[in-house]
Amino acid sequence: MTELKIKELPDEKPVKMTVALPPDIHRDLLAYAALLSSSAGAMDPARLVAPMLRQFMMSDKGFARARRQAKTASLEK
Repeated sequence: MTELKIKELPDEKPVKMTVALPPDIHRDLLAYAALLSSSAGAMDPARLVAPMLRQFMMSDKGFARARRQAKTASLEK
């Protein structure tokens, strides 16, 4: 079985957003959903966007550093 970074989707109340994806990203999202569906049943590809963004932001060291600095600055005020 393929080892995917996104293993399961949390059941949370979503905030609706509308985004336009380039066709190649959409095809990859469909392919990812198909791979995940093979182990979890049918999957709506749109449900993958939030966990993928979360995974990306968690892995971005510059973003984490900037958030820590902003948090520290707001506590010092």
